[in-house]
Amino acid sequence: MRKHHVRHVQYIFCVSGDFIKVYSTATEECVHILQGHRNLVTGIQLNPNNHLQLYSCSFDGTIKLWDYIDGILIKTFRVGCELHALFTLSCAEDSVFVTINKEKPDVFQLASVKLPKSSSQEIEAKELSFVLDYVNQSPKCIAFGNEGEYVAAVRDFYLSVYFFKKKTTTRFTLSSSRNKKHARNNFTCVACHPKEDCIATGHKDGKIRLWRNFDDEKKYTYTCLHWHHDLVMDLAFSVTGSSLLSGGRESVLVEWREAAEKNKEFLPRLGATIEHISVSPAGDLFCTSHSDNKITIIHRNLEASAVIQGLVKDRSIFTGLMIDPRTKALVLNGKPGHLQFYSLQNDKQLYNLDIIQQEYINDSGLIQIELTKAAFGCSGNWLATVEQRQEKETELELQMKLWMYNKKTQGFVLNTKVNMPHEDHITALCFCNAEKSENSTLVTASKDGHFKVWILTDDSDIYKKAVGWTCDFVGSYHKYQATHCCFSEDGSLLAVSFEEIVTIWDSETWELKCTFCQRAGKIRHLCFGRLTCSKYLLGVSENGILCCWNLLSCALEWSTKLNVRVMEPDPNSENIAAVAQSSVGSDLFVFKPSEPRPLYIQKNICREEVLWGVFVPRDVPESFTSEAYQWLNRSQFYFLTKSQSLLTFSTQSPEEKLTPTSKQLLAEESLPTTPFYFLLGKHRQQQQNDKLNEALENELVQLPLTENIPAVSELLRTPAHVLPSASFLCSLFVNSLLLSKETKGAEENPDDVDMEEEKESDDSDEESNFTEKIQDINNTDLEEDVMHQLSKSEEKELKKFRKVDYSWIAAL
Repeated sequence: MRKHHVRHVQYIFCVSGDFIKVYSTATEECVHILQGHRNLVTGIQLNPNNHLQLYSCSFDGTIKLWDYIDGILIKTFRVGCELHALFTLSCAEDSVFVTINKEKPDVFQLASVKLPKSSSQEIEAKELSFVLDYVNQSPKCIAFGNEGEYVAAVRDFYLSVYFFKKKTTTRFTLSSSRNKKHARNNFTCVACHPKEDCIATGHKDGKIRLWRNFDDEKKYTYTCLHWHHDLVMDLAFSVTGSSLLSGGRESVLVEWREAAEKNKEFLPRLGATIEHISVSPAGDLFCTSHSDNKITIIHRNLEASAVIQGLVKDRSIFTGLMIDPRTKALVLNGKPGHLQFYSLQNDKQLYNLDIIQQEYINDSGLIQIELTKAAFGCSGNWLATVEQRQEKETELELQMKLWMYNKKTQGFVLNTKVNMPHEDHITALCFCNAEKSENSTLVTASKDGHFKVWILTDDSDIYKKAVGWTCDFVGSYHKYQATHCCFSEDGSLLAVSFEEIVTIWDSETWELKCTFCQRAGKIRHLCFGRLTCSKYLLGVSENGILCCWNLLSCALEWSTKLNVRVMEPDPNSENIAAVAQSSVGSDLFVFKPSEPRPLYIQKNICREEVLWGVFVPRDVPESFTSEAYQWLNRSQFYFLTKSQSLLTFSTQSPEEKLTPTSKQLLAEESLPTTPFYFLLGKHRQQQQNDKLNEALENELVQLPLTENIPAVSELLRTPAHVLPSASFLCSLFVNSLLLSKETKGAEENPDDVDMEEEKESDDSDEESNFTEKIQDINNTDLEEDVMHQLSKSEEKELKKFRKVDYSWIAAL
């Protein structure tokens, strides 16, 4: 995840995918999510002429100007080509600098973009003038110095300096010879002194070079600072230029005071590689962002004051995605040897659980102990983890730990440790989580050809009451490797796959009941159906065949060719989500085992491979009526991609999730509304068509009936400088207060919009048309209008009744 951040007064800005997150340095809370770019955001900078505004650029070819205090988009400048980095100068009026891509994929240029003045919200900004050629696309490799007199750019073994007044460029080349002394001279980053002619460059070998007299290619000088043993990741001068900050893989922030070797200060043990360093405009705070998706806020005296921890990016996610039954937190591999508990609602880490309990040594050549498996059981009372280390093929170290939840400490305490529970890698583990099960049961499957059943037993003696886990049964099938295991919903059956064969075992007697054999490759995933579909078992083979077996008839019910990478059952419904890999990306299929026709298909949910998925039960069920949404009623589906991006399906924008419900309008579940759509809209000419009437019927009846109308309170809260004139707002404002005699609740008008339509602009058009209509309603004819619309409303209701599924009545 690429991150840049700058700070003003009490805010930190952080790029996160297509969004810019605004955090408070005091509370560490995310206060706004600036949403509007349609592709990866690649650069952010404060407006040098107005520090209450922020510029951003993106691969979508636009530069946007934001009022970040209120989270409002002010202007969009369409440049038209992919933008890779953004720079601003207070002396360059109405211009910003961007890094763009020339025809060849690896050739980048630094260009100046003139931002034209206009009152419209979207403006073309096609006037580009080139500054430097053959630059690096990383924003860390370009820096402006001495109040904008020159710009320095580094790439490979070259340093280029362009002087704006003289319009000349000087270039310096370091030796790239293969001998040991110069082998790692490559430039990695650059920073310029804010008030003097001094350029600092970082290098692959850990050295920092300070360049002076660089306006002359022959008289230039440089001095070396060397502490880092690996490449310098980023450099930043303090606001006055009195000290230089550097960081790298050692997880130590180094401050070089007066840029001298002897005056070094350190802030060590920051936990992960420092990837970016920035300094607040006032100079009182430093900020580092790290490879584990963390931001550290640091006082001027080098004391860490706050940490904003996102979803930890580990080297690889072995455990998959789990949900802690107690906290409803997402649980997966965190920092090395830990499980992270991550709050999806608040988008921040709750806590880390140290599983391996050993000091981690950051050495790329060292074979580390890996946390490979984890599972929750018994309503979150137990947690099972597996860790392994293998230096040579014959030297496997394996350990299974069982952790018990302690109510007093509100955390997990180690209960049982099993050394070498199997003789080869453990491929799967699962608890029996059936409500009626008397004994707590855990099953492990291994490449050694066995699956083992572990039960909780009473280890009490005269000294203390205690429980522990012991092996109760060992099963195998013709010496094949056991690859997957799972329990049926009621816990009566255990399915274990042995390469291409699926075996079904009775969980009371551990008798083998039946086998399913299909010669389509090893089984990759196994899961039982739930609720009314509990008689079905689903399996996915490596050759891309999805099979559904009927456990009552012991026969194959149906099968289909689908390259499924992730298969997850919803714990609260019969639905199963399968993510299949295609040539262009990943596709989602939602289906019930009882019928092979999918309930919902979404092509290209992302451009990369999806590794894991999980359903998260909702605290309060939704009531979506459209078929495209019904599978999201009881649970929300999250999935993790290869680049460790966590994605989900949502009917709310990230900014709406931050907003308290009191500030939200009673908008339909799927329409992306903003508070002023109800009052202002886009102000087009009135269009008398069916769409307008339908929008009017849907929306008018949902305006709140009593005081505390959110649109009104939002109007009063919004800063005056972004509002239209008072005379323009007055009549609209009064009309928004008018109430109809017969007003229906929001529940009676469920929206029937497909998932695809969320992205369409028709939604906002409907709202705009509705707004225009409201202006024409006078006090006298309001009642007549509402009465006239009721017949149409009834007509629409009748259409909806035809779509409603009443099959649930049969189950009563």
